Amino acid sequence: MIKKIILPCLLLSALAASAQQNLVQYVKPIIGTEKMGHTYPGATVPFGAVQLSPETDTLSYEVGGKYNGDVYKYCAGYKYEDKTITGFSHTHFSGTGHSDLGDFLIMPTQGKLQLNPGTASNPKGGYRSAFSHANEVAEAGYYKVKLDDDNITAELTSTTRVGMHQYTFQKSDQSHIILDLMAGIYNYDEKTVWTYVRVVNDTLLTGYRQTNGWGRTRTVYFAMSFSKPFKSYGRKSYDAKQAYRGFWGKFNQDQNFPEIAGKKLKMYFDFDTQEGEKIKIKFALSPVSQDNALQNMRTEISGWDFEKVKAQAQATWNKELNKIQITSSNNNKINFYTALYHAFINPTTYTDVNGEYKGLDQGVHKADGFTNYTTFSLWDTYRALHPFFNIMQPSRSNDMVKSMMAHYDQSSLHMLPIWSHYANDNWCMSGYHSVSVISDAIIKGTYNGDPNKALDACVATAKHRDYEGIGYYMDLGYIPAEKSGVSVSNTLEYSYDDWAIAQLAKKLNRMDVYDEFIKRSGNWKNNYDKSIGFMRPKLADGTFKKAFDSKDTEGQGFIEGNSWNYSFFVPHDPTALIEMMGGKAKFAKRLDTLFTMHLPDEFFAHTEDITREGIIGGYVHGNEPAHHIAYLYNWTDQPWKTQAQIRHILNMQYKPTADGLGGNDDCGQMSAWYMFSSLGFYPVSPGSDVYALGSPSVNNAVLNLENGKTFTVEAIKQSDKNVYVSKVLLNGKALSTPFIKHSDLTNGGKLTFYMSSSPNK
Repeated sequence: MIKKIILPCLLLSALAASAQQNLVQYVKPIIGTEKMGHTYPGATVPFGAVQLSPETDTLSYEVGGKYNGDVYKYCAGYKYEDKTITGFSHTHFSGTGHSDLGDFLIMPTQGKLQLNPGTASNPKGGYRSAFSHANEVAEAGYYKVKLDDDNITAELTSTTRVGMHQYTFQKSDQSHIILDLMAGIYNYDEKTVWTYVRVVNDTLLTGYRQTNGWGRTRTVYFAMSFSKPFKSYGRKSYDAKQAYRGFWGKFNQDQNFPEIAGKKLKMYFDFDTQEGEKIKIKFALSPVSQDNALQNMRTEISGWDFEKVKAQAQATWNKELNKIQITSSNNNKINFYTALYHAFINPTTYTDVNGEYKGLDQGVHKADGFTNYTTFSLWDTYRALHPFFNIMQPSRSNDMVKSMMAHYDQSSLHMLPIWSHYANDNWCMSGYHSVSVISDAIIKGTYNGDPNKALDACVATAKHRDYEGIGYYMDLGYIPAEKSGVSVSNTLEYSYDDWAIAQLAKKLNRMDVYDEFIKRSGNWKNNYDKSIGFMRPKLADGTFKKAFDSKDTEGQGFIEGNSWNYSFFVPHDPTALIEMMGGKAKFAKRLDTLFTMHLPDEFFAHTEDITREGIIGGYVHGNEPAHHIAYLYNWTDQPWKTQAQIRHILNMQYKPTADGLGGNDDCGQMSAWYMFSSLGFYPVSPGSDVYALGSPSVNNAVLNLENGKTFTVEAIKQSDKNVYVSKVLLNGKALSTPFIKHSDLTNGGKLTFYMSSSPNK
């Protein structure tokens, strides 16, 4: 009788663990919008092509012909510290340290029509409005704010390719909706190459905008539909005088004219509104054509039920969030599910509903059996985000690799993406880290395309001699300091990428390729100066550069980091690095120094990406090159120090507040680090099937895998005090080393940590 009772209870318990929970409630998109996080609070869906979010100022990229440093604060368009909103635009990067986008800004107003945005100090001098965070709501898939100056309530939601607006007006015969086609992020006078708008009828218009800049040939098509006919409309052109304009001057194009074009255009639409009347807008995007934008709109939002679209967006988010169900404190849940939310924003869908997309060759292509993606911030995301996808989003990871291969096929340079950006490569940052993503996906069984073709693409990219010092690297085994300002970090990152290529070649039994690239993967040794124990710039004559400071981030041969952090960047061969640095005891002591030293402000005064908030001792968590370092104690005899440091970083660098991120989220990399580390394991070297163990901050987590299996993490007696691991069981068997394999996860099972307040030495 007892057995009959227990069995159903166990079944109910298992069912409850996998049942959908309301996890949207823990997502706070406002996290990271203050200071350095560079996230945005607006509405999007998982991996959506539309990111509909408020802008809080209109800074130019340049002032007086020089870079305007203040523009860096607006990489996501929104800064929590600001007091005004200039409008709501449809494209944004999440957490980047450089920017673009901010396309098609919409702003509702009442009273006298104003087409300039005004200033933060005088919002009433333009169409912008004051707002208060007290009247602001930011949720997964939904954003709401009261625009104080005109007492208009703005609400936003979205589908994959369509943004939906809902504006609640006061009674007026002077209600307006402004469409600013000049606005943008990292904007400047010549950024917009051309804009075209066609007014189809009194509720529909279509068009496109072409911009240059970070993506130099970026064209976005749109379709915009109103729930209510406008009574009149017009435009204002801010174009400079041209030598020749044809004979369009025969028309008055400023009012009620159905076809307009130019570089600098703003449009307005006039309405009579009743008290509390809601005017809704559907705004669809396409990389291909106006017709496709209209098809995207009609396919994804057929009617005008805003609440239905919002509910659909949040249900989509909830389904994705339920892929991992954790038991933890409320603040930990907020941090975890907001991190999961941020991780599932990018890369972004770059395929219309009919499968078409614009390729790197600027031609129209059709994705055959996959979704094409863009927004690959690979210098950041190869480290943890893409490995996280190989566990929790394997089908999407497969499509992302196929997108990279399509990029390679369409590239005139025959290179895999460095930083993929709306049918462009903006070539930002160093390394050729798409090879890491591809190798990791194939080695972990995610990619179902031709692996040998993928390896060929990796090899071709790694041998592109005229790209950022690769020729010198191939000939000398390092990049001379005279030839590159980031010579050391490039050599280190190329070495790791080459190791990833070698691992793929080994898996495919391409031993000639393996031999070549495993040898190249040792090139990091050429920049290691044994006499001082640091990575150091080397000159073409083989001598080390004399002027050198291991703490400085400027002029030392590193990108976004210093030698103290980069000297540990050999994720593919920690054993050799430890030996080079004098053995396990000396190496661990050196790690101790990194985490406890003081790094004076002067050593990061000249970099935008490193601030005091993101630093622990000399360890820079707010930037990516150091993200694996705390796990390196696992290769010494002191793994308990990994456990202590991981928990310290989790507590110091991630908080459930607007300023809760210690650095740029960088398209989800910071968030992926948080999730891996809070679950208790991390991919130190993607391209390997091994994860290093740390110290889980959750009490329990169930990973609902795409293959139908579950992997459970349990942390017995886990608490803020009990950060040390006394023992670990995998499926009931004790582990003798602090490592697990990818197959341990994907086969399903249970990883049990027994936590303690004192280290197990």
